[in-house]
Amino acid sequence: MKYFFLLLLVCIHFIGFAQPERWQQSIKYTIGIDLDTFTNRFAGKEKIEYTNQSNDRLNKVFFHLYWNAFQPNSSMDIRSRELGKINTNGRPDWDGRVKDRILHLTEQEVGYQKIISLKMNGIPQSFVYHETILEVLLSKSILPHTKVIFEVAFEAQVPLQVRRSGRDNPLTGVRYSMSQWYPKMCEYDYEGWHPTPYIAREFYGVWGDYDVTIQLPASYKVGGTGILMNASQVGWGYDRPRTPLRSIASAKRTWHFVGKNIHDFVWAADPDFEHLVRKVPNGPALHVLYNYKKDNPANDSAWNKVADAAQKMLPFIEKHFGKYPYPQYSFIQGGDGGMEYPMATLISGPSLGTVFHEWMHSWYQMMLGTNESLYAWMDEGFTSYAEDLVSAQYYGRPSIDEYKDALKKNPDNENLQKLITSLPDNHAGAYASYFALAKSGLEEPMTTHADHYNTNFAYSTDAYSKGETFVEQLGYIVGAPVRDQILLEYYNVWKFKHPNANDFMRIAEKVSGQQLDWYKMYWVNTTKTIDYGIDSLWEENGATKIRLKRIGKMPMPIDVSIQTKDGSMEQHIIPLDLQFGAKRPEDASIKTGIEKEWQWVNPTYVLTVQAKLTSIIKVEIDSSKRMADVERKNNLLQLSW
Repeated sequence: MKYFFLLLLVCIHFIGFAQPERWQQSIKYTIGIDLDTFTNRFAGKEKIEYTNQSNDRLNKVFFHLYWNAFQPNSSMDIRSRELGKINTNGRPDWDGRVKDRILHLTEQEVGYQKIISLKMNGIPQSFVYHETILEVLLSKSILPHTKVIFEVAFEAQVPLQVRRSGRDNPLTGVRYSMSQWYPKMCEYDYEGWHPTPYIAREFYGVWGDYDVTIQLPASYKVGGTGILMNASQVGWGYDRPRTPLRSIASAKRTWHFVGKNIHDFVWAADPDFEHLVRKVPNGPALHVLYNYKKDNPANDSAWNKVADAAQKMLPFIEKHFGKYPYPQYSFIQGGDGGMEYPMATLISGPSLGTVFHEWMHSWYQMMLGTNESLYAWMDEGFTSYAEDLVSAQYYGRPSIDEYKDALKKNPDNENLQKLITSLPDNHAGAYASYFALAKSGLEEPMTTHADHYNTNFAYSTDAYSKGETFVEQLGYIVGAPVRDQILLEYYNVWKFKHPNANDFMRIAEKVSGQQLDWYKMYWVNTTKTIDYGIDSLWEENGATKIRLKRIGKMPMPIDVSIQTKDGSMEQHIIPLDLQFGAKRPEDASIKTGIEKEWQWVNPTYVLTVQAKLTSIIKVEIDSSKRMADVERKNNLLQLSW
């Protein structure tokens, strides 16, 4: 018998290890550049240690050459101008920062990245340009679980600021916003290669280590991803608080940054940068770099507020979304709005909404690393959800108050009055945007690739607003406390592993104990909408019958609130049969009952309430308004007896 149990243990051991795991490619960049600030060009060299962690033989590799997008008639240029021919909400649908600006760039204003030579293990490799993608045809395959060394020599010209990266931005006055500035290897994962052309959207990269050396004129000041390794030679607050930039005899200064376990690297430079530092106890150093304006002291105050707000809010963020694992984070003025990168963000101004949003991308992209092109809503939507919570905590007021304030200023606005009655207290802006898209006729499934939406309007609303609504509405389905547990477990299990939508849903199902595949299928894969209504009421044998009706095509569990003449309240939770479960009551102060499930194929449901009909004065479907019902006027019935 003991041999049987020994054999059983061995089998279990091998079965356990035979389960598929989400492997990650591994990369280490060593990059050095010397920037000529007169020509806005630089020469660079990369040494890339690339480990193929997959079981696949790689016969080619791909690199991103992002700045090749900033040339007349590039794919980015053509796509922007074509979208500009479409009108949505009374304006051209192009990105207002891009428009047709690329078409008019001069030879000195365009961006480019050119490969001078590319070797693997010392042997030159042949390559083919596909505009913003470089295809490298390997002379020898990269075998599974082996490491190779790439050596890349390249030249680049910094484009005039158009989108995210660039130089001489009149909006900020910042000289250089250096994002997507180096030849970057494309991601190879369980789905294969992702050589996504740079058309408009976000990025997907390999986690690894970066060792970056930048040479600039001595007067320039720099902030970026990673830790400054030569802080004692640079000074300027990097070594100790409030130290000046150290004088040097040479014309150029070297800045040496190192970042570990990250999937991109950004930096910005300007001679007039100011540098603020805050230290979170037992946490990271927070850096704020901004363009000093002698004639605007309020600008200094606003950027100091950014530093103070970040320091104040980090404990709240970590409690709800997980530990920030890196030793520092930098908020750097630059770019064209707000754009997130590992350990840093570029923001054009000191708006705290933008600050909170871009910082929360550290969780919902920089640490989780979802493929944003395929799952934009998991990146922008989850980030927007977190931003709303952080903002509400910071300001001490829910987002619905912004709409109420607007109504006070314009009390005769009937559309605003109606809209407010359909919005939840938190995440109100997301629901309002989603409702506008759902009723526009332009909505597309959230499974649409980010670059392939028919309109920017549909993409941005899907990614940001409908994605944010997904998370808040999940709290309606499984209960807000359970949803909060799901988010923390998602972070703990999937950080640094490139999760997809199914990975998140499996965490949600395990934590909640419910089946939730139907929710993803309807909300993410389709454009079907939610619409429930109160159909009729009658009394039988002293009990009240309430017939509910599903009008929209998306089924949901339903909460029904009942108020009687004596002022008492009760709630009835009606699970959806596809859930195979129900959420727990969320408010212990309200009498709550779990009813029999509603079969999704049935358009009606009859709820029995143990009260006389004439004692009921109010019936409401989803009084929390977290269910994104596109027509709420049939959700509420008030009775006068």
